[in-house]
Amino acid sequence: MTVLALDFETANERRDSACAVGLAWIEGDRVVRRESRLIRPPEMRFSPGNIRVHGILPADVRDAPTFPEAMAEFLPDLAQGLILAHNATFDIGVLRASLAAYGLPTPALAYLCTVRIARQVFPDPEGCGLGKVARRLGIRFQHHDAGEDAYACAEIALAAVRALDAGSVLGLTHALAMPATAVPAAPPPYGARPDGVTGRAVAAARAARGSAAPKEIAFTIRGSTGNRYAVRSEPRVTGLYLRCSCQAGRNGRRCRHVDAILDGDVTDLLSDNHADVERLRRLIEAAPDGHRILPERLRRAA
Repeated sequence: MTVLALDFETANERRDSACAVGLAWIEGDRVVRRESRLIRPPEMRFSPGNIRVHGILPADVRDAPTFPEAMAEFLPDLAQGLILAHNATFDIGVLRASLAAYGLPTPALAYLCTVRIARQVFPDPEGCGLGKVARRLGIRFQHHDAGEDAYACAEIALAAVRALDAGSVLGLTHALAMPATAVPAAPPPYGARPDGVTGRAVAAARAARGSAAPKEIAFTIRGSTGNRYAVRSEPRVTGLYLRCSCQAGRNGRRCRHVDAILDGDVTDLLSDNHADVERLRRLIEAAPDGHRILPERLRRAA
């Protein structure tokens, strides 16, 4: 049986917003393969809290494959094998919700949670979060990178095998009296097209495109010293002009606040209009050559 560790990072609070996946395969007593992929979620809505955790920005995944495209080569192993995940209900939930979002069936799955394993084999008052367990075991990895997290999860399971002399990861189920959790197969959501996404995602995409360009898109963003600045788009003959109220913006220069909005970085966005960041990107893509959303001095220099 294939044994592999799985980890997802998400763009926001929704389980169907996967923006990265990491996997690590185990054979015998070691990790033999590692893979990671960025994923373009159905909605390009990234919550600041999620960005602070994993550092992935909308700009990083604009050209990334969708969930079905990114996961196609891995799904057979996930369906036929034993999945390891740290806080497995989250990662299995992301997998199932994301498949459903694209109208795809969910295969039957079997998984073990390495949080539960660590609580029995490596208990500690400080807790059994991935980083804490890995540190206690001397596992070096970059936390909240999906591929690195999957690797650390796999190494925690292997450390438990050695600690209990269980022989293999499958042997842990007997040594700990912890059978793998079985998840039954689920058909595609009723009325969903196999190549589609949920109505929520379709509606969001259509709203982001917009049939007509808005007169103004406005953002409030936090500066490096905590000041609040306004970044506004202004329609002009030469295209949309993005103006910031900071000193550089008032002098007609492009500033880091404008760069953040154009890059889709909402880490310091204070206004509650994350969807407008993606809508602005679509306007940029649709603009004719030479009609860009840039400060005038920069446009002239280009």
